[in-house]
Amino acid sequence: MTDANPYSPDAPIPARLRPTMEALGRVARDLARRIARGPLEGGLDAHVGGNADGDAQKALDVIADRAFAEALRGTGVRWYASEEQDDVTELDPQGTLALAIDPLDGSSNIATNVSIGTIFSLREAEEGPEATFLAPGRAQIAAGYVIYGPQCMMLVSFGAGVQSYVLDPETARFTLLDTTRRIPAESSEFAINASNYRHWSKPVRAYIDDCLAGAEGPRDKNFNMRWIASLVAETHRILMRGGIFLYPQDDRPGYAQGRLRMVYECAPIAMLVEQAGGRATDGNTAILDLQAGSLHARTPFVFGSAVKVDHVAAYHDLPEHEVSALFGHRGLFRV
Repeated sequence: MTDANPYSPDAPIPARLRPTMEALGRVARDLARRIARGPLEGGLDAHVGGNADGDAQKALDVIADRAFAEALRGTGVRWYASEEQDDVTELDPQGTLALAIDPLDGSSNIATNVSIGTIFSLREAEEGPEATFLAPGRAQIAAGYVIYGPQCMMLVSFGAGVQSYVLDPETARFTLLDTTRRIPAESSEFAINASNYRHWSKPVRAYIDDCLAGAEGPRDKNFNMRWIASLVAETHRILMRGGIFLYPQDDRPGYAQGRLRMVYECAPIAMLVEQAGGRATDGNTAILDLQAGSLHARTPFVFGSAVKVDHVAAYHDLPEHEVSALFGHRGLFRV
């Protein structure tokens, strides 16, 4: 039988949060096994409907959501907010914690064997769900993700640095690797979906143009572009190697406020990134200082090595006439 404690004995988890974290770890451990079995588990990537925002749901999205909600009962969690559900569920009226979760991030990649993950955050439970989850991200008391990849890993912060764990397949435990994960300050990588170039604002296009200009351009450096289309995988690469991730707002219908969810995705990732010495903004303002307008509100998202994120903000701070001149002079993809 698998040990009920999914962590190595040296895991420095606050005692008050341990029941919740152990429940999250047990479900993540089971999901890692199912994902590793792939087609042997049946149609995990089968389309089964849509979530609260109309995004396609895969069978594994629903399986993961139900598993986490059930496992968290009796662990001190009062409010359970899931990207896969329209409304918040009250698990324990006497609970003092609230958990927001994206049960399975990147589920469109299930069939392609690309890394997917789980994103979660914990807050103090207020009297109502909106008062709890719509407070700025700095109200989070813990945040983390699990990445289901060649290794299953968990990175989590309780507000004092970032802890990293790897799931040992021999012991079925998340084994502590370190408690001081830091984002490298320098990197030659950036991540953005360049197919949307024509829809971006001029500051974003000018920033990317300068990266693409390489050693001959104003940055005096050659860059490599990455795009996995899995937020957890993008985050994990940046925490390991540095760089920057951009998912800006653009002029397509439904993208005016960006596409990633503040409560379930951006705020938890932003806490991890800041705790690892990086920055996370909407292009200008720190994500953790922003307040979501609704449970499923979206936001532009830029995060990574601090100096790179600050550089993007500098482009947004330029007056419009300067940005237009900059873009007109350097735009590489103009048509």
